[in-house]
Amino acid sequence: MKRTGAFLTVYALEQIGVRFTLGMPGVHNVELYDELGKSEQIDPVLVTHEGGGAFMADAISRTSSQIGTLVIVPAAGTANAMPGIGEAFLDGIPMLIISGGIRRDTGKYYQLHAVNQERWLDGIIKRYYLIREHAAIIPTIYEAYETALEGEPGPVFVEIPAEIQMFEGEVETLLPYVPSLPPPPRPSAEDIQAAVELLSAAEHPGLYVGWGAVDAVSYTAQLAELLVAPVSTTLQGLSAFPANHPLHTGVGFGSASVPAAQKAFKQCDALLAVGVRFSELATGSYGLPVPENLVHVDIQPEVFHKNYPAKVAIHGDAAEVLRLLVEAFRERGYQSPRSLETLASMIKTEKEAYMQRWLREKQPDKVSPGWFFKHLRHYLEDDAIVAVDDGKHTFLTAELLPIYQPRGFISPSDFNCMGYCVPAAIGAKLVNPHRQVVGIVGDGAFLMSGLELLTASDHGLGVVLFVFHDGELGQISQFQKISLNRKVCTVLPSFDVAGIAQGVGAHFFAMRHDGEVESVIQEALEIARTGKPVLVDVNIDYSQKTFLTRGVVKVNLRRFPPREKARFVFRALKRHITG
Repeated sequence: MKRTGAFLTVYALEQIGVRFTLGMPGVHNVELYDELGKSEQIDPVLVTHEGGGAFMADAISRTSSQIGTLVIVPAAGTANAMPGIGEAFLDGIPMLIISGGIRRDTGKYYQLHAVNQERWLDGIIKRYYLIREHAAIIPTIYEAYETALEGEPGPVFVEIPAEIQMFEGEVETLLPYVPSLPPPPRPSAEDIQAAVELLSAAEHPGLYVGWGAVDAVSYTAQLAELLVAPVSTTLQGLSAFPANHPLHTGVGFGSASVPAAQKAFKQCDALLAVGVRFSELATGSYGLPVPENLVHVDIQPEVFHKNYPAKVAIHGDAAEVLRLLVEAFRERGYQSPRSLETLASMIKTEKEAYMQRWLREKQPDKVSPGWFFKHLRHYLEDDAIVAVDDGKHTFLTAELLPIYQPRGFISPSDFNCMGYCVPAAIGAKLVNPHRQVVGIVGDGAFLMSGLELLTASDHGLGVVLFVFHDGELGQISQFQKISLNRKVCTVLPSFDVAGIAQGVGAHFFAMRHDGEVESVIQEALEIARTGKPVLVDVNIDYSQKTFLTRGVVKVNLRRFPPREKARFVFRALKRHITG
């Protein structure tokens, strides 16, 4: 039979369960979009920028069982999408990118969009595929899909030249998709036993979990309760352990973590780290006091021994390894010498005391982070999805907003790209239409992708975006102020959030002071239920620093060579004294 490449591509995407594609049509993929328009399963979503589309695709993969799928033009479209592709690559998020390609049947040079995309993308994708014949389209897309999911997930890129999309070619049959993903590597019994021996001998074991363990919450909880061990998470893995579990302590456990975590892990003599890479952001700039007795579990063996050497390294899927550990401890009849009630009581007391630091007398002219997050948590349902961006608001959210459900919190992490939140919230709402989805974004990051709210309006997606508006690139301006006593290129021009809301078809609220916080949050969430996006301009007070901010400054300064440390300290003191 003969079929166009565009038809075959859409058929393959339907077979692997794609329901949404994100992107923009152009001369190199117009046939693909024509076929997508005929599909009864796939809704092609027009975005305002391919970068926003890539962040939406990332969020679809993070918050659902579907794979986020981009359909873009080559060169310019790929360049625009690269921040989102890079985010997915460094954060271990599956993504499928279908790109048009220049014609290879004309013999002509210097065509529009003629770049070597394989070479260009090297370093931020798992694999690149170039389609050379019609018969390769379906099996290649199936293989690309499984490559994106296998092992440590990540983005894959399929380039389909324009002539293959447009013209008909011979195929023997329309192959249905039959899953052929290999099972994850099974950990050895010897490694499991070694981990059990090491953790059993510890007096104060602890658990540290990341995004790689986000689907293993039940086993993590069972093991933590057996060991009577506190549990901390990475920033990206904030939802990998429920904040309302009595052994949950927060993000990290070093000087950049909240007091509950610091105190619970103070005497930690053995650590089980699952689905983490000990990256810079997750460790508070490598400030975690990781004990010598480390058991490290990950699906990607390359992460072992990189920043912290492990006594036991277990290559395997988080849920499977944790299940085997739980079974081994139960078979052993292990009884922890610690009291769960005592540890849980201490954690609860420290958490409540820390929150009280942020709940001072209500301000008449600013919005206090403590009151904002206290009321937001009250009105959010347990399964709500919260998206954040990169900035000071990120760390406030991590410290002050409890997350209860797996995959209920998404954020840019190791790629750490600003502009993530708005499109990510939209992508999450696309595939979770019946769940509350809110975004918390700094004003600088909002300026990068805020117009993507047009997509939410066009599709009737009731997301609520809270813009923490202080007129600065807050996190960096704070670092500049502390160490340099001056701000360079971190003060933003004034802009009208209400005008942007009107322009993109969103409902607008101004949250000017603490007295308005509760009512605005309640009303915004109610309006969002009607399918209308809501934009809230939050007059945030950033004067109080998070532990993460303070901790990172201290950790980095301690690592400076003595001479340079003295120079930086003296310069800071001199500038603060002299102005």
